[in-house]
Amino acid sequence: MLFVFLFFVGWSYSHAWEKKPIRIDGRTMGTTYHITYFDAQARDFKTSVDSLLLLVNRSINTYDSSSEVSLFNSGKAIKFNLPYFYPVLNKSKEVFDASSGAFDPTVMPLVNAWGFGPAREAMPDSARIDSLKQLVGFTKILFNPDSVWKTDDRIQLDFGGIGQGFGADIITAFLKGKGIKNMLVELGGEGMACGANLKSGKAWELGIVDPNSTHENQFLKAYVSLTDRSYTTAGNYFNYYEIDGRKYAHTIDPATGYPAQNDLLSVSVFSEDCTIADAWDTALMAMGREKAIALLRQHPEIDAFLIFSTPQGLGTFATEKIAPYLTIVQ
Repeated sequence: MLFVFLFFVGWSYSHAWEKKPIRIDGRTMGTTYHITYFDAQARDFKTSVDSLLLLVNRSINTYDSSSEVSLFNSGKAIKFNLPYFYPVLNKSKEVFDASSGAFDPTVMPLVNAWGFGPAREAMPDSARIDSLKQLVGFTKILFNPDSVWKTDDRIQLDFGGIGQGFGADIITAFLKGKGIKNMLVELGGEGMACGANLKSGKAWELGIVDPNSTHENQFLKAYVSLTDRSYTTAGNYFNYYEIDGRKYAHTIDPATGYPAQNDLLSVSVFSEDCTIADAWDTALMAMGREKAIALLRQHPEIDAFLIFSTPQGLGTFATEKIAPYLTIVQ
């Protein structure tokens, strides 16, 4: 699973008379979720949210051996029983096409080979990587609203680069259906900021963790203020292992078959759709800084904030539309 690191910064209690926020949290998709919302009826939606996320996991979680995606990975074709597999495939194809294959959920055999999936293998050699690359390519997956099948039984899907964003979208849609307008949904660091933080009367403020942080000592590189926008981050933070002094991060480059090796350390993407944003942060991380910036300039509809390494330290890049809402910590 991809780990992402956007955190809710905190609350302002300058207007104590405002509505009291409701907070629920739990575990899902191998990570945690935290939801804050305002509801005049003070309803507690935790049981409903947990039930909904359980169904999403039964569809797209590769760590669940009985999930629909796991059954697909171990077989050749399946017919959808739940309404979650097809939309993830559809949006995966959208970003796969737009990123020229930089986002490709058929990297599952490589994810496992590098030790970042449910079937952890030994450190692969170049021959093993070359062999597994033959199984990578989203064009080898065929699907319609009812079913999904593949051209080779060995092809497998990994939704680690899109699943948490999709889960956040599902929760947000459910709460909106209950009449909730002001909320902050966060699932594994991905989520949606809707309406406003009624405690402060302002937009939701979140922090983006500095890549120089350690798991024990985390600090922020930037703050962002959001209203009715999703937020996702992919980065080479803590999900890596080290062999002979070399770090191997979890973002796999489908073109090379190896963990992405470039100077890009963190990518945050903001959009109206958390699923799409989640896929794009994965794609941009795999591309590296120069290709990512070039693509962003060709696609002004994608809002992103990049953190990368330079000989002088950390550098940053923000797209034009998100820049006014960012505060970078110097």
